[in-house]
Amino acid sequence: MTRPFEVGVVVRDLALMERFYCAAIGCHAERRSRVPDSIGGPAGLGGELVVVWLGVPSGGCVKLILPRSAPVAAHAAPSPAGRPGLSYLTFHFDDMDPVVAALKAAGARPLSDPVVVRARGRRISFWADPEGNVVELVDARTDNPQPGHSN
Repeated sequence: MTRPFEVGVVVRDLALMERFYCAAIGCHAERRSRVPDSIGGPAGLGGELVVVWLGVPSGGCVKLILPRSAPVAAHAAPSPAGRPGLSYLTFHFDDMDPVVAALKAAGARPLSDPVVVRARGRRISFWADPEGNVVELVDARTDNPQPGHSN
């Protein structure tokens, strides 16, 4: 591989989702572009697209993809875990508490009660972003570090 990992998320409201991932999660907009039908169509993304590349501070990129020629179907609830396909995006933080505090105001909703749980000695939190995509936060602070395990 020659570059950090990228993931694409198809969205209904590009401005809302860009604000969410930048303000609440800490990403930063790197560039935006129109992608012609000749690329978006064969990729199965409905033709012409607008794409915003959001840099993740630790490396990698979240691409927000807005199809221009085909409406994006409404998504009422987060996709259930255990089904085939992408389940959630994971973001790692030195201290996730400020992010957790900002998520509700940014339009996200917690997916567990309590909002922060412990798993394998780590603090984690699952949220649905404003369009229902599931986001996992993992805190770098551990109770009992266990080499070889990841959340």
